[in-house]
Amino acid sequence: MSTSRADLEREIALEQRHVDKVYANLSTATASAKSMAQAGREIYLSDRTNFFREEDGTALFERDAFAYQAARRLAILDAEHEGLVFGRIDLTSDEARYIGRIGVRDAEYEPLVIDWRAPAAEPFYRATQAEPMGVVRRRVLRCRDDRVVGLEDDLLDGSSESELPIFGEGALMASLSRARGRTMRDIVATIQAEQDEAIRAPYQGVTIIAGGPGTGKTVVALHRAAYLLYTNRARLEKGGVLVVGPSSVFMNYIERVLPSLGEDSVTLKAIGAVAGDVLGITSEHVDDAAAATVKGSLTMLKVLRRLVRTPLIDHPDLLRLRVTVKGEVLGLEEHELGRIRDTVLSSTKLNRGRKQATDMVVQALIRKFPDDVAIEPAELEERVRDHPRLAMFMNAWWPSLTATRALARLADPAVVEKVARDLDDAERAALVRSYAWVEGLDDGAEIERGWSVADIALLDELIDILGPAPEDAEPEVDVFLEGGNVPEVLTTADLLRTERTVDPDEDPQTTYAHILVDEGQDVTPMQWRMLRRRGPQSSWTIVGDPAQSSYPRPEENRRAMEDLIGRAPSRTFTLSTNYRSPSEVFALASQVITKVFPEADLPKAVRSTGVEPTLARTTRADLHDALRDELLELAGQVTGTIGVVCPPSLLQEVQLFVMEDRRLREFENRLIVVTALQAKGLEYDGVVVVSPDGIVAEAPGAERVLYVALTRATQRMVTLDVGTSQWRALLD
Repeated sequence: MSTSRADLEREIALEQRHVDKVYANLSTATASAKSMAQAGREIYLSDRTNFFREEDGTALFERDAFAYQAARRLAILDAEHEGLVFGRIDLTSDEARYIGRIGVRDAEYEPLVIDWRAPAAEPFYRATQAEPMGVVRRRVLRCRDDRVVGLEDDLLDGSSESELPIFGEGALMASLSRARGRTMRDIVATIQAEQDEAIRAPYQGVTIIAGGPGTGKTVVALHRAAYLLYTNRARLEKGGVLVVGPSSVFMNYIERVLPSLGEDSVTLKAIGAVAGDVLGITSEHVDDAAAATVKGSLTMLKVLRRLVRTPLIDHPDLLRLRVTVKGEVLGLEEHELGRIRDTVLSSTKLNRGRKQATDMVVQALIRKFPDDVAIEPAELEERVRDHPRLAMFMNAWWPSLTATRALARLADPAVVEKVARDLDDAERAALVRSYAWVEGLDDGAEIERGWSVADIALLDELIDILGPAPEDAEPEVDVFLEGGNVPEVLTTADLLRTERTVDPDEDPQTTYAHILVDEGQDVTPMQWRMLRRRGPQSSWTIVGDPAQSSYPRPEENRRAMEDLIGRAPSRTFTLSTNYRSPSEVFALASQVITKVFPEADLPKAVRSTGVEPTLARTTRADLHDALRDELLELAGQVTGTIGVVCPPSLLQEVQLFVMEDRRLREFENRLIVVTALQAKGLEYDGVVVVSPDGIVAEAPGAERVLYVALTRATQRMVTLDVGTSQWRALLD
């Protein structure tokens, strides 16, 4: 059907009337929620600071319930005020359904907007011209704040006699042409059928979302998290949902997606922060390729177990115990003490085994006492147990250990030689070199700095092996406020709180009902063990592409994932369309990856800009001038963000140059400098890949990590060789 500008304006005005009705209803709901919150506050407000009446308990509970529900509703309404309504489907039954980020009903409880996750909204995403599912027209409303500014339609049932007008070039292609910002946008209005199938898959077991670069794996997985919370809210909100990504840069990039979909009850953590719940520390530092590979391997599990079984005492003369009772010298040799240590640690964690170890040492010494010397058994045991030399020996031989103190021992080449027999010389050297920063630190101080992302998983493993270190009892805290007449709202939980008894056998990690892992191909076997401790009974969503792996031992990674899945139900969805990369850019990236990883899953790039990537060269001395020229040219060609992707050795230098260069200062809000590993999952309108050879040399995944860098651009890409250009041999 032919349409004019006047037709479009009439149709926009028609949609605006419905959107106005929705927002008017929203204002009423907001006022109602605020009134509910105020009523909750007025139920009980106390200025008493040191007592409460038992009869106030019911009112307290009611107040808390009112306040919680009102605050939650207000947060959702505030978060979704912008762009609440984004879609409409017109059915063959003459019904029109509006689709939005949350459901909204009118005073008669009739739906004005259907939540995008509801079954009634499914045809908006699943309907195609081959299978229209009763949908004649699918419409996407482009809104700015609460104003409709454009329409994009798809005619799905051409056989229908409906006279519905059709506008626009299609919502998906229009969305793909928009400039990128510093944070990821949701795709709730443009989800495609194969993406929707992965989003709405059952929550049980493990769901794997696979596909090459630009297929929307990450954003689909985040929409899946929002969908699962909608359909299984009681289970998942109570148990919690954890989203894990490769870096804090990535987590900052995606942090707005879930709140924009009406969900803010999800925990987001970079892989280097996952064990912060038990360690109290996190890390963004990445080891060099050799050390990162060694630390990620399951071989480190054997190393850590031997490390715990190896006493801190390193002098042979100190690895023997001698005590004297009634002139008789009782002694235990190193091999005897070793058997005791192994026996205790076979069933007990080190930090809980001190008493058992002491008892076994005492009994072993008693057995050495001559039978012909008269002494009562009780007296003999008392003399041995109270001997000062025994206490001194046990303090040195079986001290309580923190994970950080234990792992820091790997800075000693002699210790590594003893406990890392399964590693070759080069691997042991890389391990020792990675802990060189430990040298010179105060031996008695708690070590909190210098750890790498890979170390976080090792420290978490050590906590599991060691058990919690004994803690001093905490002083009792006065729960009442001191001072004058300060009004205070007391919660029921405050008044009814009792001291929690800690089970020494309880795992210290925070656990979740569902865990979403992005860039799963980069998660090392040791990191999978760390994640499994957070989800022993959880369901999983795992996102990844083996061709983009930064872990160079894919077989180990595959076995770790198989161990995770076990016998649980599992399903895999492979996304086949590259929406991000122009075909010209992806053709170059494809040449690189297929030379080193022929089985790479190459999605179909659906867009073309007509602009081939620029392959530039410079010298090390002229790097700044060449980079400035390329960035200034890109800034004039694209309107959104520009990513500068470089090897780690150039990161700080390039960051300083971009921030301080006078001519680039005009574009500083659009320029983002990252390493190739930090660029995982991100996208930019324009990209300059600095020193591809350096990226290959410094990344554990070599050419696979270069493939990541070459697939970040949505419009234009420049590669800038610095001195060498060996990677170009892959293009022949």
